[in-house]
Formats: sequence, C-alpha cells, structure tokens
Amino acid sequence: MTTPLLLATSNPGKIEAFRRLLADLHLEITLPDDLGLTLDVDETGVTFAENALIKARAYRDASGIDSLADDSGLCVDALDGEPGVHSARFGGYQHSPTAQNLLLLERLRDVSPDLRGASFVSVIAFAGSDGHEWTAEGVVRGQITKMIRGWHGFGYDPVFLLPELGKTYAELAPAVKDPISHRGRAMEAARSHIRRDLALLE
Repeated sequence: MTTPLLLATSNPGKIEAFRRLLADLHLEITLPDDLGLTLDVDETGVTFAENALIKARAYRDASGIDSLADDSGLCVDALDGEPGVHSARFGGYQHSPTAQNLLLLERLRDVSPDLRGASFVSVIAFAGSDGHEWTAEGVVRGQITKMIRGWHGFGYDPVFLLPELGKTYAELAPAVKDPISHRGRAMEAARSHIRRDLALLE
C-alpha cells in the first residue's frame, strides 16, 4: 500500500531530486500536473522556512492532499547573504539559470578566493491534510567558482564548489550529489517526520 504525497513544485530538477530521495519510501508521488493544478504562489516570506510553508499550504489547500514543498537558495558571504530567498529571481524573472550564474560571477569578479564562501540552503516543509505542519533544514558550505563548471544538476550547481571534493555540484553525478547536497541533508532531517506523519516504514 502506498501513501499519496503531493510534491508542491513544477521545477523539473527538484522533481527528479525528490523522486530519488524518496524512492525507498512507500509513497505515491503526485505532481501538480497530475491534478491539473497551475498555482501561482506568492512567496512573501522573508525566510526559506516561511516560503516553503507558504507553498506547501497552498498546494495542500488546493488539493486536499498531504503536500511537501522545498524552498532553497544560495547565500553568498561577499554579497551579505544574497541572493538568498530571492535566488530564483536573481537578476529578474526573465533571467535564465545560465544568465543568473554569469551575473553572480560578474558580481564576484574581483573577490579573492578566500572570500568567496557561500552556503546552499534547503528547507523542506510539510503541510498535512489534517493541518499538521513541520519543516526540516539542510545547509552545505562551499565556495563560488570563477567560472561555470559541469553540466549535471540545475540552478546554481555549476558555480557552487565543494572544496573537499574539488568539484562543483554540477560536476557530480546525482548518486554522489544527492546524499551530501543541501536538499539531501534536509530530506535526511525530514525522514523521521515523513515516516511518522504518513505512517511509513523504510
């Protein structure tokens, strides 16, 4: 028997990551497209947790199904934490991920390697059909590269370097990246909640 869970996102990269991270749980993954949902959620929160809950609640309310959302972003030390919760809109809605990465590199063009620290943050939020809610956070420290590197992943993956591996997120295969990524860490923190609230067993 499987338990339905709505992934509150239409981002293909996030969908694939969530499918991999949830693969060992007895879940019937449902997508907004499966239900004909085309929500335009106004993310008015000032933190990742607030925005994740806003999205999870919106999809739960629209579907009546337990919903799981993620809000994530890149916080760059030299930019005082920007783009942060505005990561998806960095440079404006019209910017593609590649354009955003190039803009970020340009903003950091004269910043020395020792000052290019950054954090990738993910907060997963659950909004249950019974009104129960929780969040779980994952954070990874790294550095911003001088150039785009790699072709795996999405978003800021090609410019986020893991110094201990000497590779960007985008240079790692999904099987390597998933357990050590910010989203993977958030999901690891969320697993006990998921098993409890959805009555699941690994």
